[in-house]
Amino acid sequence: MSMIIKTTTDKSGYLFDNKALAALIIPLIIEQFLAILVGMADSIMISSVGEAAVSGVSLVDQVMVLLINIFAALATGGAVVAGQYLGQRKWEAACGSATQLVWFITLCAIVITALVYGGKYVILHGVFGKIEADVMHHADVYLTIVAATIPFVAMYSAGAAIFRAMGNSKISMQVSIIMNIINVSGNALLIYGFHRETEGVAIPTLISRIVGAVIVVALLCNEKHPLHIKRSWRYHMDWLQVKKILSVGVPNGLENSMFQLGKIMVLSLVSTFGTYAIAANAVSNAIALFQLLPGLAINLGVTTVIARCVGAGDYEQVRYYNKKLLAITHTSMAIMIVGVFLILPLIMRAYGLSDMTADVARKIVYFHGISAIIVWPAAFTLPSTFRASGDAKACMYISMLSMWIFRIVFSYILGKYAGLGVFGVWAAMVIDWVFRAVCFIVRYCGGKWRKQALV
Repeated sequence: MSMIIKTTTDKSGYLFDNKALAALIIPLIIEQFLAILVGMADSIMISSVGEAAVSGVSLVDQVMVLLINIFAALATGGAVVAGQYLGQRKWEAACGSATQLVWFITLCAIVITALVYGGKYVILHGVFGKIEADVMHHADVYLTIVAATIPFVAMYSAGAAIFRAMGNSKISMQVSIIMNIINVSGNALLIYGFHRETEGVAIPTLISRIVGAVIVVALLCNEKHPLHIKRSWRYHMDWLQVKKILSVGVPNGLENSMFQLGKIMVLSLVSTFGTYAIAANAVSNAIALFQLLPGLAINLGVTTVIARCVGAGDYEQVRYYNKKLLAITHTSMAIMIVGVFLILPLIMRAYGLSDMTADVARKIVYFHGISAIIVWPAAFTLPSTFRASGDAKACMYISMLSMWIFRIVFSYILGKYAGLGVFGVWAAMVIDWVFRAVCFIVRYCGGKWRKQALV
């Protein structure tokens, strides 16, 4: 592997002007907004069934997010490899990496689906701990249905990542709109029209994910796209390409999985505080996603921009775009969070929570939002630059260390022993953010991440 590091102060030849960045980031924000909005709509609709249903669905969603993060991590690995190839203008190799990604991630997802169904009892009774019977019933029904979506989530994640790698985030946004229309209309029809309970949320989720996966993979078969996949039902593994994908995907997947596993473990602690705490935690999670929405979207764009710059061997552009995207993240998150604060009373009324649950959720949302404006970009946007550069292992080590020492240990210290309850769990999360941010800033200044290019 050879790498030429370029330095320049003339920005006229930079890969992404403001118009290109806007064309990349705005659809990503819209896509994230729709996904989170639909998630909130799901929880509001299921709340009409009762707090037990909200709690049961939220518990299973924690497991599903764990699996979705695995596929997102593998998809990121594929996007990094394809993006670096595009930066070198190696079109055939870029398409080859895209094909390998779609096949490999789908086969992995099929295996995981079988494991989830086989271990359903362990998930419900072992992971979630002792929960009330009605909460368990709703969790069982929801898991049984949504587990079937796993392969389709994987296919969609791979396809969307490939389109983003070529700078075309508009496609994944359009497919997301179709999926969300199916999901929301299906929820409304089954819950309010046919008076179904948890399955009224789960079935439309399954249908929408199947449709999204089929559309995005079909579009990827179009050879007019700079990145496309081979039209064939035969898969021949190119281990060299898969290894490059895994070099980012595995550390990122382990990082995301441990992060989500830690959240699930903490969720077991939250469940001991009572149904009100589970419900407050679930509602706070839904609102917190809106607060983080711009940052989550921009992180996807960071992978595209930085990977292309690294592939071109131009680290002056990497530094320039890293600084610019961090500034955009801080600003956009501040605007979003202030907006959430302004409409928070309306959101709380929409959920129809008890006074105690609403009060706890409100305190969590304010604390989380203020902390996110200050700390979140350094803790989560900056490591996206490292991953796009091929430096995924360092992110994994820092994140896992921070998760187990700060998030989990302090959740018990603050939540259980200090008597702060579910609020203490969220305080521990912010402590985790601070440690990550410090470590990532130190690593960025050290510069070792600039020697990790994959192609």
